[in-house]
Amino acid sequence: MILKGLVLAFTSFLLSSCNIGNAHYDLVIEGGRVIDPESGLDAVRTIGVIGGEIAAITETSLEGDRVIQATGLVVVPGFIDLHEHGQDEDSYRMMVRDGVTTALELEVGTADVEGWYAEREGGQLVNHGVSIGHIRVRMDILGDPGDFLPAGIGGSATATEEQLGEIERDIREGIMQGAVAVGFGSAYTPGATMGEIERMFAVAGENGVSTHIHMRNGLAGLDSTISAASRAGAPLHIVHANSSAGGQINEFLSTIENAQASGQDVTTEAYPYSAGMTRIESALFDDWENWGEQQFGIHQLVSTGERLTRETFAQARAAGGTVIIHSRTEEMTRAAVESPITMIASDGFIEDGRGHPRTSGSYSKVLGQYTREEGVMTLPEAINKMTLMPAQRLEARVPDMADKGRIRIGADADITIFSAETVIDRATYMDASIPPEGIPYVVVGGELVVDGGEITAARPGEPVRAPIR
Repeated sequence: MILKGLVLAFTSFLLSSCNIGNAHYDLVIEGGRVIDPESGLDAVRTIGVIGGEIAAITETSLEGDRVIQATGLVVVPGFIDLHEHGQDEDSYRMMVRDGVTTALELEVGTADVEGWYAEREGGQLVNHGVSIGHIRVRMDILGDPGDFLPAGIGGSATATEEQLGEIERDIREGIMQGAVAVGFGSAYTPGATMGEIERMFAVAGENGVSTHIHMRNGLAGLDSTISAASRAGAPLHIVHANSSAGGQINEFLSTIENAQASGQDVTTEAYPYSAGMTRIESALFDDWENWGEQQFGIHQLVSTGERLTRETFAQARAAGGTVIIHSRTEEMTRAAVESPITMIASDGFIEDGRGHPRTSGSYSKVLGQYTREEGVMTLPEAINKMTLMPAQRLEARVPDMADKGRIRIGADADITIFSAETVIDRATYMDASIPPEGIPYVVVGGELVVDGGEITAARPGEPVRAPIR
């Protein structure tokens, strides 16, 4: 924060000492359609960047070390993904070509906030951050064997009073270490009572920290989760409304809207695909032996692409791994994506080079299919869902987020440049690594990380972290 303040002061001095047109910029983005969801700006402008920040927005030409001719392109704040599990170089390389400049693991999170950030020191492709995760802490305290999600006691067992005290202690410690949020997954921890969830919500509420939860039990689970958060005084974010609601998506969204109207701090998100993905050994599938035969066929093993049968599902569950679930209709997906209350978040991750197309294509799909082709929202509305709304969700806890999700003087120069006429996702359920079309330039911290559609050697991504106490 001190360094950023010095840069901003120097920039202000520089621009006050000479007019904007005579200044020299590190990077100039010239003549693009600039959309800023905060101010409502939607016009052709030229942007000048100095020291990793936006220093000029003008109708005149500027000089710079690098000038991008953006005529015919759209210039917007970099996309902020609140729900991205792939926090490694392979996943970052996929998501940045989809326009993502900030990728946050806020659902599952980590049990070791300090260690998580330490592992990523030295610069990453995108900005990155993490929650202190109730799931991960619970797994550690109860001794679960899973490597990412609970695969046994950490999900299924009821915690003792002593263990609850240890879980609460570790969540408090993660908050003190600067976790962005507190992550929950009651769907993955069926042994955790709503009393346990509410107790941990209260820890977040005491500290003004948002809670990001993959909740259980559909519409009934939403009611109990909203009620628990209200009693605990915790800001609540419901992850992937589309997969949590299923066929009840309209009622699900209406319930959240009603809570918002009553004054409760509740938000939500969606990803633009009709299939979900998770670990096959997780508690979501504990009742698999009672399924009818047809239910197995909607499950697709990521490692091979095969649709499963009762026999192959049993084998895959014993081995562990990732499975795609083709469980929703296009109508359900569209209802979630177009709702004015949903942000866009991918819920993506890659495992051994394979995964779900949402890691590579969530944002380009919204821009291409739902905005350009189907017209379910305007382009400024889509940009708002990808930038300003997620920044605002976090900025009370993480003050630096007030300088993201905007195109304005002094804002971080995290910028995505795309063609509104050609942008579209191309990744598939068989090959999730295919990059989208129509996003030729992505800027993180004032440096080009995607240049002409190709990833550069720059690694300017910085940690997104709350103040450490």
